[in-house]
Amino acid sequence: MLPRYKQDAVGQSQRQRETETETENHLIQCSVAMEIPSTVKQPDQEDPKKERTDGEPGENEEEEERPQVMENGTQDERKQWFPNPNMVSDCKQMARESSVSYTLGKEFFLIAGHEICIRESLDSYGALVWPGAVALSQFLENNRQQVNLLDKAVLEIGAGTGLLSIVASLLGAWVTATDLPEILPNLTFNLSWNSKGRCRYTPQVTALTWGHDLEKDFPSTSCHYDYVLAADVVYHHNYQEELLATMHHFCKPGSGTTLMWANKVRFQSDVKFTERFKSCFDTTLMTEQKDVMIFKATARE
Repeated sequence: MLPRYKQDAVGQSQRQRETETETENHLIQCSVAMEIPSTVKQPDQEDPKKERTDGEPGENEEEEERPQVMENGTQDERKQWFPNPNMVSDCKQMARESSVSYTLGKEFFLIAGHEICIRESLDSYGALVWPGAVALSQFLENNRQQVNLLDKAVLEIGAGTGLLSIVASLLGAWVTATDLPEILPNLTFNLSWNSKGRCRYTPQVTALTWGHDLEKDFPSTSCHYDYVLAADVVYHHNYQEELLATMHHFCKPGSGTTLMWANKVRFQSDVKFTERFKSCFDTTLMTEQKDVMIFKATARE
């Protein structure tokens, strides 16, 4: 049985509009600080539909003007907006990829035959696109026979900006993207903007805090997923036990659920979690590219 989640559409729409205004103001300030003209444009949008409905792909949308990448500002200014040196390294590395272009506040990807525009913010880790999401998105696109998402129920944990959920939707999956409540407005915006008129099913967005109220909010009797996706969810934080418990909840023995996890090793905590992960699940390393490992896992019987 596929999951259904009741959401207050009116309240969510209001919160989303308020957050979009705050995010735009933040990016404008960020642009001024780094001497880069603001490139933020807010397209009109509708709230994503709650029911599972078919969409008509291929709608032409007006292409936005893309400014050139510029690197201005002093080192102190850049540090103000990039709280971790790894962010700078990862963003610059992705900007060199042929399928990725980077501008302040937005990234553009060409995946699954579609151009995807991701609105970012430098306020938190969850508002940036990380290499694991890019790598797993490209893997899913290029390995559709191994991982067939067509008409499958897919859950993403720690969805962040939503790139991976968008790609899964474009590949024909019925997607539920989850993250912390404060991440949801930007996540909802990105999914709505990139999936409307392109996907078989309208992606859903709901809050999920790792390890909290899992059975209450996602009861095992009614919430079954064919695939659980996770990308760069293991970094320098103190919630690894809760993350592992969340993976266990959705990938129980006998559930038939497959877990796809992509991770770039940055800290010793990544190594320790990988060891725990392998001890808890039947795990296969599908590929390793540019320090990003992609695992396929199922629950041990």
